[in-house]
Amino acid sequence: MNSSTEHRSGYVAIVGQPNVGKSTLLNQLVGQKISITSRRPQTTRQRIIGIVTQPDAQFVFVDTPGFQTRHGNALNRMMNRSVSRSVVDVDAVVWVIEALHLNAGDQAVLPLLQDGAPLIIAVNKIDEVGNKNELLPFMQKLEDLAHPRAIVPVSAKTGIGTEDLLNAIRGLLPERERLYGEDEITTASERTLAAELIREKLFRLLGEELPYSAMVEIEKFEIVDGLRRIHAGILVDKAGHKGIVIGKGGEKLKQIASQARTDMERLFGGKVFLEVWVKVKSGWADDAATLKRLGID
Repeated sequence: MNSSTEHRSGYVAIVGQPNVGKSTLLNQLVGQKISITSRRPQTTRQRIIGIVTQPDAQFVFVDTPGFQTRHGNALNRMMNRSVSRSVVDVDAVVWVIEALHLNAGDQAVLPLLQDGAPLIIAVNKIDEVGNKNELLPFMQKLEDLAHPRAIVPVSAKTGIGTEDLLNAIRGLLPERERLYGEDEITTASERTLAAELIREKLFRLLGEELPYSAMVEIEKFEIVDGLRRIHAGILVDKAGHKGIVIGKGGEKLKQIASQARTDMERLFGGKVFLEVWVKVKSGWADDAATLKRLGID
């Protein structure tokens, strides 16, 4: 890289309440799925870092769990602390809000952002807005509420506005060399990504409540002659949940494992042998030691 060319690099936290599209936005920016998504809120439980490298800038995005106020177990307290930590010592914050939907949950996030890093608001899901004329007064309301450096309408699903968002962020980053290699897209280990991809299938394939009572633990991960051999346990809170995850004749568990393995092979660029089983661990979401072992701190 020519040292005389201005280059910017920095950390950018992506925050917002559950289900506003933070993980979808990160995946769209990076160009690959590194953070799991579903239509249900509170899918993300860990901070996932995604890296976007351009000739003149490197953006290091931190996708945070959705900040939530409804449930007070140890898992959700840790997740909210993760959000609070993520907005400290970053160079910019992107607050994701669903277009035309500003509610108490969104406004609960605002105190975390005041007096911190420069703020940009990404108004997401504009592809779902029928009357685009409604966006301007909504954006003015956000301007009056939060006084951000910029407000950028985007669609994380289609990619509309994401280049505008990067351009708005670029000017807030300090002038410095790249923080990571130009071919790196995440700092998450393959072990972590494997667990998250399995957990995504729980959200996508199971009933309304069960995924919130389930977690994935990778018990063995090894690479032998290019083949990744992954052994994973799905932790559920109640004995009755075990049969739901396994399904009749084991079909549901096979479906979860098959879809997760396909995504892993696409992401890792190689063959994967995946073995998945289910075990009961009551109260895991309130067990600080278990949460720490699972990487949620």
